[in-house]
Amino acid sequence: MSTQLPETETQEAEPETEQPSKGDERRAKRRRRAAERERERQAEEAERAREAEDTVQLKVFRYDPEVPEKEKPRFDEFHVPFTKGMTVLDALMYARDTYDSSLTFRHSCRQAICGSDALFVNGRQRLGCKTQIAELEEPIRVEPLPHQEVVKDLVVDMEHFYDQMEAVEPYFQTNSLPEGELDEQRQTRENREKVKMSTRCIWCGACMSSCNIAAGDNQYLGPAAINKAYRFAMDEREGEDIKQQRLEIIEQEHGVWRCQTQFSCTEVCPKDIPLTEHIQELKREAVKNNLKFW
Repeated sequence: MSTQLPETETQEAEPETEQPSKGDERRAKRRRRAAERERERQAEEAERAREAEDTVQLKVFRYDPEVPEKEKPRFDEFHVPFTKGMTVLDALMYARDTYDSSLTFRHSCRQAICGSDALFVNGRQRLGCKTQIAELEEPIRVEPLPHQEVVKDLVVDMEHFYDQMEAVEPYFQTNSLPEGELDEQRQTRENREKVKMSTRCIWCGACMSSCNIAAGDNQYLGPAAINKAYRFAMDEREGEDIKQQRLEIIEQEHGVWRCQTQFSCTEVCPKDIPLTEHIQELKREAVKNNLKFW
């Protein structure tokens, strides 16, 4: 007599799938309708801009390595209504706010002081907030700064540029301070005039981007960093030992001697700093520093 009990069929219970509630469905439906209305609004706005008599045609570089559909670089075209006094930054902001909120670029002060909106516009490094649309030929081609790694659309990685600036110790150093706690450490009017233009640098990176030498030599200090070194090396309030230290930095293998005096940095500087002239003067200082008399 068998003691084995007869097998009974066991049926695994299927996991219950969570069904969306009617409230979720209504909310999803409203979101879809809102997105559809927004697309229709953008399409109508784009059509009105195209049909308007006074519009500006932008061709803007697009790239996003984090979105598969946007990994391949391309140019998107935007038609922006022209207004008197409009800048390239104004046009980009209109395109972003009206047509494509994913369009990415840097900007901040809009007064040519922060240097965050340096771009490559119609084949030249320019500040977006300073460049007038009326002065450009259409279609206006807007690209990120050349020779820099693109992070997304018009945004480039500035880390290497900042590293080069930090390499020249871009801050005031002195051995002698005024006796009084509240006394100013003054410089002569002549010395102030000598370094005045070099103090206008806004760290936008336009000069570095235009420099062929920097493009081929990643270790070259570059015009912006050398200009910053000039600003302090020529300041009479810094001690001779500090000046010697600065000259040793700019005399290194990838320092001032790499400059080939092409003037491209001077031509694109939005603050009109005579960068090439400063580099040449530092070369002369370096030569004098190394002269020895027996």
